[in-house]
Amino acid sequence: MRIAIASDHAAVSLKAVLAAWLREAGHDVLDLGPEDTASVDYPDYGFKLATAIADGSADRGIALCGSGIGISIAANRNPACRCALVSEPLSASLARVHNDATAIAMGARLIGEEMAKACVEAFLSAEFAGGRHQLRVDKLSTKVPA
Repeated sequence: MRIAIASDHAAVSLKAVLAAWLREAGHDVLDLGPEDTASVDYPDYGFKLATAIADGSADRGIALCGSGIGISIAANRNPACRCALVSEPLSASLARVHNDATAIAMGARLIGEEMAKACVEAFLSAEFAGGRHQLRVDKLSTKVPA
Protein backbone atom coordinates (compact mmCIF):
# COMPACT_ATOMS: atom_id res chain seq x y z
CA MET A 1 0.00 0.00 0.00
CA ARG A 2 1.23 3.53 -0.75
CA ILE A 3 0.95 5.64 2.38
CA ALA A 4 1.51 9.39 2.57
CA ILE A 5 2.78 10.72 5.88
CA ALA A 6 3.14 14.35 6.91
CA SER A 7 3.65 16.28 10.12
CA ASP A 8 4.51 19.61 11.56
CA HIS A 9 7.70 20.34 13.52
CA ALA A 10 6.24 18.88 16.74
CA ALA A 11 5.82 15.44 15.20
CA VAL A 12 8.92 15.00 13.02
CA SER A 13 10.34 12.34 15.34
CA LEU A 14 7.14 10.28 15.43
CA LYS A 15 6.82 10.65 11.65
CA ALA A 16 10.32 9.23 11.17
CA VAL A 17 9.59 6.27 13.46
CA LEU A 18 6.31 5.46 11.72
CA ALA A 19 7.74 5.90 8.20
CA ALA A 20 10.63 3.52 8.94
CA TRP A 21 8.28 0.99 10.56
CA LEU A 22 5.88 1.12 7.60
CA ARG A 23 8.72 0.65 5.12
CA GLU A 24 9.96 -2.37 7.10
CA ALA A 25 6.43 -3.78 6.82
CA GLY A 26 6.65 -3.49 3.03
CA HIS A 27 4.63 -0.34 2.44
CA ASP A 28 5.60 2.36 -0.04
CA VAL A 29 5.86 5.53 2.06
CA LEU A 30 5.55 9.01 0.61
CA ASP A 31 7.11 11.34 3.19
CA LEU A 32 5.69 14.82 2.61
CA GLY A 33 7.86 16.50 5.24
CA PRO A 34 9.07 18.36 7.01
CA GLU A 35 12.63 17.10 7.34
CA ASP A 36 13.58 18.80 10.61
CA THR A 37 12.12 20.49 13.68
CA ALA A 38 12.28 24.06 12.36
CA SER A 39 8.90 25.68 12.96
CA VAL A 40 6.37 25.14 10.15
CA ASP A 41 2.64 25.64 9.74
CA TYR A 42 0.64 22.43 10.12
CA PRO A 43 -2.04 23.48 7.56
CA ASP A 44 0.57 23.36 4.78
CA TYR A 45 1.33 19.72 5.56
CA GLY A 46 -2.31 18.74 6.07
CA PHE A 47 -3.06 20.21 2.64
CA LYS A 48 -0.15 18.27 1.09
CA LEU A 49 -1.40 15.02 2.62
CA ALA A 50 -4.96 15.57 1.40
CA THR A 51 -3.73 16.43 -2.08
CA ALA A 52 -1.70 13.20 -2.25
CA ILE A 53 -4.83 11.22 -1.42
CA ALA A 54 -7.04 13.24 -3.77
CA ASP A 55 -4.72 12.89 -6.77
CA GLY A 56 -4.07 9.18 -6.19
CA SER A 57 -0.42 9.51 -5.19
CA ALA A 58 -1.32 7.70 -1.95
CA ASP A 59 -3.92 5.14 -0.93
CA ARG A 60 -3.98 6.20 2.73
CA GLY A 61 -2.54 8.99 4.84
CA ILE A 62 -1.11 9.59 8.30
CA ALA A 63 -1.17 13.16 9.55
CA LEU A 64 0.74 14.18 12.67
CA CYS A 65 1.09 17.36 14.68
CA GLY A 66 1.39 18.18 18.37
CA SER A 67 -2.24 17.38 19.15
CA GLY A 68 -3.41 15.96 15.83
CA ILE A 69 -6.26 18.44 15.82
CA GLY A 70 -4.93 21.18 13.56
CA ILE A 71 -3.52 18.92 10.86
CA SER A 72 -6.74 16.87 10.77
CA ILE A 73 -8.79 20.02 10.25
CA ALA A 74 -6.43 21.08 7.45
CA ALA A 75 -6.60 17.68 5.71
CA ASN A 76 -10.39 17.68 5.90
CA ARG A 77 -10.57 20.96 3.98
CA ASN A 78 -10.12 18.82 0.85
CA PRO A 79 -13.43 17.00 0.19
CA ALA A 80 -11.53 14.05 -1.31
CA CYS A 81 -9.93 13.34 2.07
CA ARG A 82 -11.65 12.02 5.19
CA CYS A 83 -9.19 12.33 8.06
CA ALA A 84 -10.13 11.04 11.51
CA LEU A 85 -8.35 12.11 14.68
CA VAL A 86 -7.59 8.91 16.61
CA SER A 87 -5.86 8.03 19.87
CA GLU A 88 -6.38 4.28 20.18
CA PRO A 89 -6.85 1.30 17.84
CA LEU A 90 -10.64 0.97 18.09
CA SER A 91 -11.28 4.50 16.84
CA ALA A 92 -8.66 3.97 14.11
CA SER A 93 -10.43 0.81 12.94
CA LEU A 94 -13.92 2.36 13.13
CA ALA A 95 -12.70 5.34 11.12
CA ARG A 96 -12.27 2.92 8.20
CA VAL A 97 -15.15 0.53 8.89
CA HIS A 98 -17.87 3.15 9.45
CA ASN A 99 -16.52 6.34 7.87
CA ASP A 100 -14.31 5.10 5.01
CA ALA A 101 -11.57 7.38 6.33
CA THR A 102 -8.67 7.79 3.95
CA ALA A 103 -6.36 9.21 6.60
CA ILE A 104 -5.85 9.30 10.34
CA ALA A 105 -4.35 12.04 12.46
CA MET A 106 -2.58 11.64 15.77
CA GLY A 107 -1.02 13.97 18.30
CA ALA A 108 2.69 13.35 18.84
CA ARG A 109 2.55 15.12 22.20
CA LEU A 110 -0.34 12.92 23.32
CA ILE A 111 0.38 9.42 22.01
CA GLY A 112 3.38 7.15 22.40
CA GLU A 113 5.17 5.36 19.57
CA GLU A 114 3.70 1.93 20.33
CA MET A 115 0.14 3.25 20.58
CA ALA A 116 0.64 5.19 17.34
CA LYS A 117 1.82 1.99 15.63
CA ALA A 118 -1.20 0.11 16.99
CA CYS A 119 -3.50 2.82 15.61
CA VAL A 120 -1.84 2.70 12.19
CA GLU A 121 -2.02 -1.08 12.11
CA ALA A 122 -5.72 -1.06 13.02
CA PHE A 123 -6.44 1.63 10.42
CA LEU A 124 -4.58 -0.08 7.59
CA SER A 125 -6.05 -3.52 8.26
CA ALA A 126 -9.68 -2.42 8.46
CA GLU A 127 -12.03 -2.32 5.46
CA PHE A 128 -15.01 -0.04 4.86
CA ALA A 129 -18.27 -1.85 5.68
CA GLY A 130 -20.35 -0.01 3.08
CA GLY A 131 -24.08 -0.67 3.31
CA ARG A 132 -25.89 1.74 5.61
CA HIS A 133 -22.60 3.55 6.18
CA GLN A 134 -22.25 4.44 2.49
CA LEU A 135 -25.24 6.79 2.61
CA ARG A 136 -23.68 8.64 5.51
CA VAL A 137 -20.25 8.81 3.90
CA ASP A 138 -21.85 10.20 0.73
CA LYS A 139 -23.28 13.04 2.81
CA LEU A 140 -19.78 13.95 3.97
CA SER A 141 -18.85 14.86 0.40
CA THR A 142 -21.82 17.13 -0.23
CA LYS A 143 -22.43 20.74 0.62
CA VAL A 144 -23.93 21.35 4.06
CA PRO A 145 -27.70 21.87 3.71
CA ALA A 146 -28.98 25.36 4.47
